[in-house]
Amino acid sequence: MSIPVTDTLELRKARGAFFTPDVVARYVTEWAVRSCDDQVLEPSCGEAAFLVEAGHRLRALGATGALASQLHGAEIHASSAQVALGRVRREGFDARVRVGDFLAEEPRQYYDAVIGNPPYVRYQDFTGEARVTAKRAALRAGVTLTGLASSWAAFTVHAAMHVRSGGRLGLVLPAEMLNVNYAAPIRSFLMREFARVRLVLFTERVFPGVMEDVVLLLAEGRGRGSARHCEVLQAHNGESLAGLTEIDVRRWTPPAHDRWSSALLDVDAAGPYSELLESDDVVMLEEWGDTTLGMVTGNNAYFALSTAQVLEHGLSAEDVVPVSPPGSRHLRNLSFSKTALAAMSEAGERTWLFRPHEPSAAAQRYIALGEASEVHRAYKCRVRDPWWQVPFQRPADLLLTYMNADTPRLCANLAGVHHLNSVHGLYLRPGLRGMGRGLLALASLNSVSLLGAELVGRSYGGGVLKLEPREADRWPVPSPRLVDERAARLRQVRRRVRALVVTGRVFDASELVDDALFGDRVSLSSWVAMRRGRARLHDRRVSRSKSR
Repeated sequence: MSIPVTDTLELRKARGAFFTPDVVARYVTEWAVRSCDDQVLEPSCGEAAFLVEAGHRLRALGATGALASQLHGAEIHASSAQVALGRVRREGFDARVRVGDFLAEEPRQYYDAVIGNPPYVRYQDFTGEARVTAKRAALRAGVTLTGLASSWAAFTVHAAMHVRSGGRLGLVLPAEMLNVNYAAPIRSFLMREFARVRLVLFTERVFPGVMEDVVLLLAEGRGRGSARHCEVLQAHNGESLAGLTEIDVRRWTPPAHDRWSSALLDVDAAGPYSELLESDDVVMLEEWGDTTLGMVTGNNAYFALSTAQVLEHGLSAEDVVPVSPPGSRHLRNLSFSKTALAAMSEAGERTWLFRPHEPSAAAQRYIALGEASEVHRAYKCRVRDPWWQVPFQRPADLLLTYMNADTPRLCANLAGVHHLNSVHGLYLRPGLRGMGRGLLALASLNSVSLLGAELVGRSYGGGVLKLEPREADRWPVPSPRLVDERAARLRQVRRRVRALVVTGRVFDASELVDDALFGDRVSLSSWVAMRRGRARLHDRRVSRSKSR
Protein backbone atom coordinates (compact mmCIF):
# COMPACT_ATOMS: atom_id res chain seq x y z
CA MET A 1 0.00 0.00 0.00
CA SER A 2 1.29 3.43 -0.89
CA ILE A 3 1.77 5.79 2.07
CA PRO A 4 1.14 9.44 1.18
CA VAL A 5 4.07 11.76 1.73
CA THR A 6 2.68 14.39 4.11
CA ASP A 7 5.88 15.56 5.78
CA THR A 8 6.50 19.29 6.16
CA LEU A 9 9.31 21.47 7.49
CA GLU A 10 7.23 22.27 10.57
CA LEU A 11 6.57 18.59 11.29
CA ARG A 12 10.23 17.69 10.85
CA LYS A 13 11.27 20.47 13.23
CA ALA A 14 8.71 19.37 15.81
CA ARG A 15 10.17 15.85 15.96
CA GLY A 16 13.76 17.12 15.77
CA ALA A 17 14.54 15.87 12.26
CA PHE A 18 17.43 17.78 10.68
CA PHE A 19 18.76 15.92 7.68
CA THR A 20 22.51 15.39 7.52
CA PRO A 21 24.78 16.80 4.78
CA ASP A 22 26.19 14.00 2.63
CA VAL A 23 29.82 14.90 3.40
CA VAL A 24 29.19 14.46 7.14
CA ALA A 25 27.28 11.19 6.72
CA ARG A 26 30.07 9.90 4.46
CA TYR A 27 32.81 10.74 6.95
CA VAL A 28 31.07 9.05 9.88
CA THR A 29 30.16 6.01 7.79
CA GLU A 30 33.66 5.48 6.40
CA TRP A 31 35.01 5.60 9.93
CA ALA A 32 32.41 3.18 11.33
CA VAL A 33 31.95 0.58 8.56
CA ARG A 34 35.17 -1.41 8.23
CA SER A 35 34.25 -4.81 6.78
CA CYS A 36 32.09 -6.05 3.93
CA ASP A 37 30.28 -8.22 6.52
CA ASP A 38 29.39 -5.40 8.92
CA GLN A 39 25.82 -5.16 10.15
CA VAL A 40 24.75 -1.48 10.10
CA LEU A 41 21.89 0.31 11.85
CA GLU A 42 20.72 3.86 11.23
CA PRO A 43 18.14 4.73 13.91
CA SER A 44 15.92 7.71 13.10
CA CYS A 45 17.01 7.26 9.50
CA GLY A 46 15.00 10.14 8.03
CA GLU A 47 15.99 10.26 4.37
CA ALA A 48 18.58 7.49 4.79
CA ALA A 49 21.71 9.66 4.47
CA PHE A 50 23.75 7.13 6.48
CA LEU A 51 22.16 4.00 4.99
CA VAL A 52 23.01 5.23 1.50
CA GLU A 53 26.62 5.93 2.49
CA ALA A 54 26.80 2.56 4.28
CA GLY A 55 25.64 0.78 1.13
CA HIS A 56 28.36 2.44 -0.93
CA ARG A 57 30.93 1.69 1.76
CA LEU A 58 29.99 -1.99 1.98
CA ARG A 59 30.18 -2.31 -1.79
CA ALA A 60 33.61 -0.63 -1.81
CA LEU A 61 34.75 -3.16 0.78
CA GLY A 62 33.58 -6.09 -1.39
CA ALA A 63 29.98 -6.75 -0.32
CA THR A 64 27.61 -8.05 -2.99
CA GLY A 65 23.88 -8.52 -3.38
CA ALA A 66 21.02 -6.24 -2.33
CA LEU A 67 22.48 -5.77 1.21
CA ALA A 68 19.03 -5.79 2.87
CA SER A 69 20.33 -8.26 5.46
CA GLN A 70 23.07 -5.79 6.47
CA LEU A 71 21.42 -2.38 6.18
CA HIS A 72 18.80 -1.73 8.84
CA GLY A 73 16.98 1.45 9.76
CA ALA A 74 14.38 2.68 12.23
CA GLU A 75 12.10 5.66 11.68
CA ILE A 76 9.12 6.93 13.67
CA HIS A 77 7.60 8.77 10.72
CA ALA A 78 6.06 6.42 8.13
CA SER A 79 6.34 8.87 5.25
CA SER A 80 10.05 9.42 5.94
CA ALA A 81 10.59 5.66 6.12
CA GLN A 82 9.06 5.34 2.64
CA VAL A 83 11.34 8.09 1.34
CA ALA A 84 14.35 6.38 2.96
CA LEU A 85 13.61 3.04 1.28
CA GLY A 86 13.05 4.71 -2.07
CA ARG A 87 16.36 6.55 -1.87
CA VAL A 88 18.30 3.41 -0.89
CA ARG A 89 16.77 1.45 -3.76
CA ARG A 90 17.55 4.17 -6.27
CA GLU A 91 21.19 3.79 -5.26
CA GLY A 92 21.09 0.12 -6.26
CA PHE A 93 20.69 -1.75 -2.96
CA ASP A 94 18.01 -2.48 -0.37
CA ALA A 95 17.44 -2.10 3.38
CA ARG A 96 15.04 -3.04 6.13
CA VAL A 97 13.42 -0.02 7.77
CA ARG A 98 11.20 -0.51 10.82
CA VAL A 99 8.48 2.10 11.40
CA GLY A 100 7.99 2.94 15.06
CA ASP A 101 9.54 4.59 18.09
CA PHE A 102 13.16 3.43 18.26
CA LEU A 103 13.32 4.28 21.97
CA ALA A 104 10.46 1.91 22.71
CA GLU A 105 12.31 -1.08 21.22
CA GLU A 106 14.19 -3.55 23.38
CA PRO A 107 17.91 -3.09 22.61
CA ARG A 108 19.82 -5.93 21.04
CA GLN A 109 23.60 -5.90 20.83
CA TYR A 110 23.70 -6.99 17.21
CA TYR A 111 25.30 -4.28 15.07
CA ASP A 112 28.92 -3.66 14.17
CA ALA A 113 28.14 -0.04 13.38
CA VAL A 114 25.30 2.16 14.66
CA ILE A 115 25.44 5.48 12.84
CA GLY A 116 23.15 8.45 12.42
CA ASN A 117 21.85 11.82 13.48
CA PRO A 118 19.56 11.54 16.54
CA PRO A 119 16.46 13.75 16.66
CA TYR A 120 17.01 17.00 18.51
CA VAL A 121 13.98 18.24 20.45
CA ARG A 122 14.62 20.67 23.33
CA TYR A 123 13.28 19.74 26.75
CA GLN A 124 10.53 22.39 26.57
CA ASP A 125 8.92 20.51 23.67
CA PHE A 126 10.04 17.02 24.67
CA THR A 127 7.13 16.09 26.90
CA GLY A 128 4.46 13.53 27.70
CA GLU A 129 4.76 9.92 26.65
CA ALA A 130 7.81 10.65 24.46
CA ARG A 131 9.78 11.82 27.51
CA VAL A 132 8.63 8.87 29.62
CA THR A 133 9.72 6.45 26.89
CA ALA A 134 13.09 8.19 26.54
CA LYS A 135 13.84 8.12 30.26
CA ARG A 136 12.88 4.45 30.41
CA ALA A 137 15.21 3.67 27.50
CA ALA A 138 18.14 5.40 29.21
CA LEU A 139 17.44 3.64 32.51
CA ARG A 140 17.87 0.27 30.79
CA ALA A 141 21.54 1.21 30.52
CA GLY A 142 21.67 2.55 34.08
CA VAL A 143 21.63 6.20 32.97
CA THR A 144 19.31 8.58 34.80
CA LEU A 145 18.31 11.71 32.89
CA THR A 146 16.97 14.93 34.38
CA GLY A 147 13.88 16.77 33.22
CA LEU A 148 16.12 19.19 31.30
CA ALA A 149 17.45 16.53 28.91
CA SER A 150 16.72 17.01 25.22
CA SER A 151 15.75 14.05 23.02
CA TRP A 152 19.26 13.26 21.74
CA ALA A 153 20.45 12.23 25.22
CA ALA A 154 18.35 9.08 25.66
CA PHE A 155 18.71 8.35 21.95
CA THR A 156 22.51 8.25 22.26
CA VAL A 157 22.40 5.79 25.14
CA HIS A 158 19.81 3.57 23.46
CA ALA A 159 21.76 3.57 20.19
CA ALA A 160 24.89 2.49 22.05
CA MET A 161 22.98 -0.43 23.54
CA HIS A 162 22.49 -1.80 20.01
CA VAL A 163 26.26 -2.00 19.38
CA ARG A 164 27.76 -5.46 19.69
CA SER A 165 30.95 -6.16 21.63
CA GLY A 166 33.85 -4.41 19.93
CA GLY A 167 31.52 -2.44 17.68
CA ARG A 168 31.31 1.25 16.85
CA LEU A 169 28.94 4.16 17.44
CA GLY A 170 29.08 7.19 15.14
CA LEU A 171 26.60 10.00 15.81
CA VAL A 172 26.05 13.64 14.92
CA LEU A 173 25.20 15.30 18.25
CA PRO A 174 24.46 18.86 19.34
CA ALA A 175 27.60 20.49 20.72
CA GLU A 176 25.75 21.08 23.99
CA MET A 177 26.78 17.48 24.65
CA LEU A 178 30.13 18.96 25.72
CA ASN A 179 28.92 21.56 28.18
CA VAL A 180 25.38 21.13 29.53
CA ASN A 181 24.99 19.73 33.03
CA TYR A 182 22.28 17.24 32.09
CA ALA A 183 24.69 15.52 29.67
CA ALA A 184 27.11 14.55 32.46
CA PRO A 185 25.71 10.98 32.79
CA ILE A 186 25.87 10.59 29.00
CA ARG A 187 29.53 11.60 28.96
CA SER A 188 30.31 9.18 31.80
CA PHE A 189 28.39 6.39 30.08
CA LEU A 190 30.34 6.81 26.84
CA MET A 191 33.72 6.77 28.57
CA ARG A 192 32.68 3.71 30.57
CA GLU A 193 31.19 1.70 27.69
CA PHE A 194 33.78 2.26 24.95
CA ALA A 195 37.51 1.68 24.78
CA ARG A 196 38.09 4.71 22.51
CA VAL A 197 36.12 7.93 22.23
CA ARG A 198 36.84 10.44 19.46
CA LEU A 199 35.30 13.91 19.10
CA VAL A 200 35.30 15.93 15.88
CA LEU A 201 34.67 19.63 16.53
CA PHE A 202 33.79 22.35 14.03
CA THR A 203 34.67 26.04 13.89
CA GLU A 204 31.77 26.75 11.53
CA ARG A 205 28.16 25.62 11.47
CA VAL A 206 27.54 22.36 9.64
CA PHE A 207 23.79 22.44 9.00
CA PRO A 208 22.68 25.20 6.62
CA GLY A 209 20.00 27.39 8.19
CA VAL A 210 20.26 25.70 11.61
CA MET A 211 21.74 27.66 14.51
CA GLU A 212 22.64 24.60 16.59
CA ASP A 213 26.33 23.68 16.63
CA VAL A 214 27.27 20.00 16.34
CA VAL A 215 30.01 17.57 17.30
CA LEU A 216 30.72 14.16 15.81
CA LEU A 217 30.91 11.37 18.35
CA LEU A 218 32.99 8.40 17.17
CA ALA A 219 33.17 5.69 19.86
CA GLU A 220 34.55 2.19 19.33
CA GLY A 221 35.42 -1.00 21.19
CA ARG A 222 32.21 -1.33 23.14
CA GLY A 223 32.63 -3.60 26.15
CA ARG A 224 36.40 -3.85 25.71
CA GLY A 225 37.56 -1.54 28.45
CA SER A 226 36.87 2.06 29.43
CA ALA A 227 38.41 5.04 27.67
CA ARG A 228 40.78 7.10 29.78
CA HIS A 229 41.09 9.96 27.36
CA CYS A 230 39.39 11.36 24.27
CA GLU A 231 40.84 11.82 20.82
CA VAL A 232 40.01 15.27 19.47
CA LEU A 233 39.96 16.47 15.88
CA GLN A 234 39.20 20.00 14.71
CA ALA A 235 37.51 20.73 11.36
CA HIS A 236 36.34 24.00 9.83
CA ASN A 237 33.16 22.59 8.27
CA GLY A 238 31.74 19.46 6.66
CA GLU A 239 33.75 19.92 3.46
CA SER A 240 37.04 19.95 5.39
CA LEU A 241 36.41 16.55 7.03
CA ALA A 242 37.98 14.71 4.10
CA GLY A 243 41.30 16.43 4.73
CA LEU A 244 41.64 15.25 8.37
CA THR A 245 44.30 12.63 9.11
CA GLU A 246 45.54 10.77 12.17
CA ILE A 247 48.32 13.34 12.45
CA ASP A 248 45.64 15.89 13.37
CA VAL A 249 44.42 13.85 16.36
CA ARG A 250 45.30 15.13 19.82
CA ARG A 251 44.76 13.37 23.12
CA TRP A 252 42.68 15.11 25.74
CA THR A 253 41.78 13.86 29.20
CA PRO A 254 38.30 14.99 30.23
CA PRO A 255 37.85 16.25 33.79
CA ALA A 256 36.29 13.63 36.03
CA HIS A 257 33.32 15.67 37.25
CA ASP A 258 33.10 18.63 34.92
CA ARG A 259 32.02 19.60 31.45
CA TRP A 260 33.97 18.78 28.33
CA SER A 261 34.22 22.39 27.15
CA SER A 262 37.98 22.36 27.58
CA ALA A 263 38.20 19.93 24.65
CA LEU A 264 37.88 23.06 22.52
CA LEU A 265 41.21 24.39 23.85
CA ASP A 266 44.47 23.99 21.98
CA VAL A 267 47.18 22.09 23.84
CA ASP A 268 49.43 25.13 24.20
CA ALA A 269 46.67 27.07 25.99
CA ALA A 270 45.27 24.14 27.98
CA GLY A 271 48.52 23.52 29.88
CA PRO A 272 49.05 26.92 31.52
CA TYR A 273 45.31 27.41 31.98
CA SER A 274 45.01 24.12 33.90
CA GLU A 275 48.07 24.95 36.00
CA LEU A 276 46.57 28.26 37.10
CA LEU A 277 43.23 26.64 37.89
CA GLU A 278 45.01 24.18 40.14
CA SER A 279 47.00 26.90 41.91
CA ASP A 280 45.98 28.93 44.96
CA ASP A 281 45.87 32.08 42.84
CA VAL A 282 42.61 31.22 41.08
CA VAL A 283 39.28 30.15 42.58
CA MET A 284 35.73 29.75 41.37
CA LEU A 285 33.52 32.83 41.72
CA GLU A 286 31.35 31.07 44.30
CA GLU A 287 34.23 31.39 46.80
CA TRP A 288 33.68 35.15 46.67
CA GLY A 289 29.92 34.99 47.12
CA ASP A 290 26.52 33.95 45.81
CA THR A 291 25.35 34.75 42.28
CA THR A 292 21.58 35.13 41.89
CA LEU A 293 19.07 35.84 39.16
CA GLY A 294 17.57 39.31 39.10
CA MET A 295 13.95 40.17 39.86
CA VAL A 296 11.38 38.92 37.36
CA THR A 297 8.61 41.47 36.92
CA GLY A 298 6.46 39.74 34.35
CA ASN A 299 6.19 42.98 32.37
CA ASN A 300 9.16 45.35 32.39
CA ALA A 301 7.30 47.93 30.32
CA TYR A 302 4.83 48.32 33.19
CA PHE A 303 7.05 47.88 36.23
CA ALA A 304 10.28 49.62 35.11
CA LEU A 305 9.64 53.36 34.95
CA SER A 306 11.47 56.51 33.98
CA THR A 307 11.50 59.54 36.27
CA ALA A 308 9.08 61.25 33.90
CA GLN A 309 6.64 58.33 34.23
CA VAL A 310 6.92 58.37 38.02
CA LEU A 311 6.03 62.07 38.03
CA GLU A 312 3.29 61.62 35.43
CA HIS A 313 1.50 59.07 37.60
CA GLY A 314 2.16 61.00 40.81
CA LEU A 315 3.90 58.07 42.47
CA SER A 316 5.57 58.68 45.82
CA ALA A 317 9.05 57.70 46.94
CA GLU A 318 7.48 54.78 48.86
CA ASP A 319 5.96 53.41 45.65
CA VAL A 320 9.23 52.92 43.76
CA VAL A 321 12.79 51.72 44.33
CA PRO A 322 15.93 52.55 42.30
CA VAL A 323 16.76 49.85 39.76
CA SER A 324 19.46 49.14 37.22
CA PRO A 325 17.69 49.86 33.91
CA PRO A 326 16.72 46.82 31.80
CA GLY A 327 19.66 45.53 29.78
CA SER A 328 23.35 45.62 30.62
CA ARG A 329 24.99 48.04 28.22
CA HIS A 330 25.50 50.54 31.05
CA LEU A 331 27.38 47.93 33.13
CA ARG A 332 30.42 47.68 30.87
CA ASN A 333 32.51 49.84 33.19
CA LEU A 334 34.22 48.78 36.41
CA SER A 335 31.48 50.34 38.54
CA PHE A 336 27.98 51.78 38.33
CA SER A 337 27.88 54.93 40.45
CA LYS A 338 25.12 57.18 41.75
CA THR A 339 26.33 59.81 39.30
CA ALA A 340 25.92 57.37 36.41
CA LEU A 341 22.45 56.42 37.68
CA ALA A 342 21.42 60.08 37.88
CA ALA A 343 22.67 60.69 34.34
CA MET A 344 20.66 57.75 33.02
CA SER A 345 17.60 58.94 34.90
CA GLU A 346 17.95 62.42 33.42
CA ALA A 347 18.32 60.87 29.97
CA GLY A 348 14.93 59.17 30.34
CA GLU A 349 16.08 55.64 31.14
CA ARG A 350 13.87 53.43 33.31
CA THR A 351 15.72 53.74 36.62
CA TRP A 352 12.74 53.08 38.93
CA LEU A 353 10.88 49.89 39.77
CA PHE A 354 7.21 50.11 40.72
CA ARG A 355 7.25 48.16 43.94
CA PRO A 356 4.95 49.60 46.63
CA HIS A 357 4.62 47.92 50.02
CA GLU A 358 1.49 49.80 51.04
CA PRO A 359 0.27 51.49 47.83
CA SER A 360 -0.42 55.20 47.95
CA ALA A 361 -3.56 56.54 46.27
CA ALA A 362 -1.49 57.23 43.15
CA ALA A 363 -0.08 53.69 43.25
CA GLN A 364 -3.60 52.28 43.55
CA ARG A 365 -4.58 54.18 40.43
CA TYR A 366 -1.50 52.82 38.64
CA ILE A 367 -2.44 49.28 39.73
CA ALA A 368 -5.93 49.80 38.31
CA LEU A 369 -4.36 51.02 35.08
CA GLY A 370 -2.32 47.81 34.92
CA GLU A 371 -5.41 45.68 35.44
CA ALA A 372 -7.24 47.59 32.73
CA SER A 373 -4.33 46.70 30.41
CA GLU A 374 -4.43 43.07 31.68
CA VAL A 375 -0.86 43.21 32.99
CA HIS A 376 -2.04 41.11 35.94
CA ARG A 377 -2.85 38.22 33.56
CA ALA A 378 0.81 37.68 32.58
CA TYR A 379 2.09 34.41 34.04
CA LYS A 380 4.57 35.82 36.56
CA CYS A 381 1.99 38.34 37.75
CA ARG A 382 -0.83 35.81 37.86
CA VAL A 383 1.01 33.41 40.19
CA ARG A 384 1.93 35.95 42.88
CA ASP A 385 -0.22 37.68 45.47
CA PRO A 386 -0.56 40.58 45.19
CA TRP A 387 0.24 40.54 41.49
CA TRP A 388 1.80 44.02 41.53
CA GLN A 389 4.39 43.26 44.22
CA VAL A 390 7.56 42.02 42.52
CA PRO A 391 9.57 39.56 44.71
CA PHE A 392 12.15 41.71 46.44
CA GLN A 393 15.92 41.34 46.58
CA ARG A 394 18.33 43.61 48.37
CA PRO A 395 20.88 45.44 46.20
CA ALA A 396 23.78 43.18 45.20
CA ASP A 397 27.41 44.12 45.84
CA LEU A 398 28.30 43.63 42.18
CA LEU A 399 26.24 43.18 39.02
CA LEU A 400 27.21 40.52 36.49
CA THR A 401 26.26 40.67 32.81
CA TYR A 402 25.14 37.35 31.40
CA MET A 403 24.40 37.99 27.72
CA ASN A 404 27.71 39.04 26.21
CA ALA A 405 29.16 39.73 22.80
CA ASP A 406 32.72 39.95 24.13
CA THR A 407 33.02 38.65 27.70
CA PRO A 408 31.05 38.69 30.98
CA ARG A 409 31.65 41.77 33.12
CA LEU A 410 31.46 42.34 36.85
CA CYS A 411 30.47 45.87 37.80
CA ALA A 412 30.60 47.24 41.35
CA ASN A 413 27.12 48.38 42.38
CA LEU A 414 28.14 51.67 43.98
CA ALA A 415 24.72 53.15 43.19
CA GLY A 416 23.07 50.58 45.43
CA VAL A 417 20.39 49.74 42.85
CA HIS A 418 18.23 46.65 42.70
CA HIS A 419 18.57 44.49 39.59
CA LEU A 420 16.18 42.89 37.12
CA ASN A 421 16.72 39.53 35.46
CA SER A 422 18.61 41.09 32.56
CA VAL A 423 21.65 40.84 34.85
CA HIS A 424 22.78 38.74 37.81
CA GLY A 425 23.70 39.95 41.27
CA LEU A 426 26.79 38.86 43.21
CA TYR A 427 26.39 38.98 46.99
CA LEU A 428 29.85 38.87 48.55
CA ARG A 429 30.64 36.81 51.61
CA PRO A 430 31.15 38.52 54.98
CA GLY A 431 34.69 39.83 55.22
CA LEU A 432 35.09 40.18 51.45
CA ARG A 433 32.67 43.05 50.76
CA GLY A 434 35.15 45.90 51.06
CA MET A 435 37.85 44.34 48.92
CA GLY A 436 35.39 42.74 46.52
CA ARG A 437 33.40 45.90 45.82
CA GLY A 438 36.61 47.81 45.33
CA LEU A 439 38.74 45.44 43.26
CA LEU A 440 36.99 42.27 42.07
CA ALA A 441 35.49 43.84 38.92
CA LEU A 442 38.97 45.06 37.96
CA ALA A 443 40.73 41.81 38.91
CA SER A 444 38.25 39.70 36.91
CA LEU A 445 39.47 41.32 33.68
CA ASN A 446 42.48 38.99 33.45
CA SER A 447 43.28 36.55 30.66
CA VAL A 448 42.61 33.45 32.75
CA SER A 449 39.11 34.64 33.65
CA LEU A 450 38.38 35.78 30.10
CA LEU A 451 39.41 32.37 28.78
CA GLY A 452 37.48 30.61 31.54
CA ALA A 453 34.31 32.51 30.66
CA GLU A 454 34.40 31.05 27.16
CA LEU A 455 34.60 27.56 28.65
CA VAL A 456 32.01 27.76 31.45
CA GLY A 457 29.50 29.88 29.50
CA ARG A 458 27.33 28.78 26.60
CA SER A 459 27.21 30.17 23.09
CA TYR A 460 23.83 31.07 21.63
CA GLY A 461 22.50 32.39 18.34
CA GLY A 462 24.21 35.53 17.16
CA GLY A 463 27.47 34.55 18.88
CA VAL A 464 26.25 35.65 22.31
CA LEU A 465 27.97 34.12 25.35
CA LYS A 466 25.49 33.40 28.12
CA LEU A 467 26.44 32.85 31.75
CA GLU A 468 23.75 31.48 34.07
CA PRO A 469 24.18 31.68 37.87
CA ARG A 470 25.30 28.05 38.20
CA GLU A 471 27.82 28.61 35.44
CA ALA A 472 28.95 31.86 37.03
CA ASP A 473 29.65 29.94 40.25
CA ARG A 474 32.29 28.00 38.28
CA TRP A 475 33.84 31.01 36.59
CA PRO A 476 37.58 31.12 37.45
CA VAL A 477 38.60 34.43 39.03
CA PRO A 478 41.57 35.60 41.13
CA SER A 479 41.46 34.37 44.72
CA PRO A 480 40.74 36.79 47.60
CA ARG A 481 44.26 36.16 48.87
CA LEU A 482 45.85 37.13 45.54
CA VAL A 483 43.66 40.23 45.13
CA ASP A 484 44.52 41.34 48.67
CA GLU A 485 48.20 40.69 48.08
CA ARG A 486 48.23 42.64 44.79
CA ALA A 487 45.75 45.35 45.80
CA ALA A 488 48.25 48.20 45.50
CA ARG A 489 49.34 47.15 42.02
CA LEU A 490 45.71 46.77 40.90
CA ARG A 491 44.90 50.29 42.10
CA GLN A 492 47.89 51.64 40.16
CA VAL A 493 46.51 50.34 36.85
CA ARG A 494 42.81 50.98 37.55
CA ARG A 495 42.63 54.36 35.79
CA ARG A 496 44.34 53.05 32.65
CA VAL A 497 42.21 49.91 32.64
CA ARG A 498 39.03 51.96 33.00
CA ALA A 499 40.04 54.18 30.07
CA LEU A 500 40.59 51.12 27.85
CA VAL A 501 37.37 49.42 28.95
CA VAL A 502 35.27 52.51 28.29
CA THR A 503 36.53 52.58 24.68
CA GLY A 504 35.81 48.87 24.19
CA ARG A 505 39.43 47.68 24.43
CA VAL A 506 38.78 45.14 27.16
CA PHE A 507 41.32 42.63 25.85
CA ASP A 508 44.06 45.26 25.85
CA ALA A 509 43.03 46.14 29.40
CA SER A 510 43.37 42.51 30.44
CA GLU A 511 47.11 42.57 29.74
CA LEU A 512 47.55 45.33 32.32
CA VAL A 513 45.55 43.33 34.84
CA ASP A 514 47.57 40.18 34.09
CA ASP A 515 50.78 41.96 34.95
CA ALA A 516 49.35 43.58 38.08
CA LEU A 517 47.98 40.33 39.42
CA PHE A 518 50.47 37.70 38.40
CA GLY A 519 53.64 39.65 37.56
CA ASP A 520 56.37 37.20 36.64
CA ARG A 521 54.60 34.14 38.06
CA VAL A 522 53.45 33.19 34.55
CA SER A 523 55.74 33.14 31.52
CA LEU A 524 55.12 35.40 28.55
CA SER A 525 54.70 32.37 26.28
CA SER A 526 51.94 31.05 28.56
CA TRP A 527 50.13 34.39 28.49
CA VAL A 528 50.39 34.50 24.71
CA ALA A 529 49.00 30.96 24.45
CA MET A 530 46.06 31.64 26.77
CA ARG A 531 45.22 34.94 25.06
CA ARG A 532 45.36 33.22 21.70
CA GLY A 533 43.16 30.42 23.04
CA ARG A 534 40.58 32.89 24.27
CA ALA A 535 40.62 34.73 20.95
CA ARG A 536 40.12 31.50 19.03
CA LEU A 537 37.14 30.48 21.16
CA HIS A 538 35.68 33.98 20.84
CA ASP A 539 36.19 33.98 17.07
CA ARG A 540 34.75 30.48 16.87
CA ARG A 541 31.42 31.39 18.42
CA VAL A 542 31.21 34.63 16.42
CA SER A 543 32.03 32.95 13.11
CA ARG A 544 29.55 30.14 13.75
CA SER A 545 26.84 32.72 14.36
CA LYS A 546 27.47 34.04 10.85
CA SER A 547 27.45 30.62 9.20
CA ARG A 548 24.20 29.54 7.61
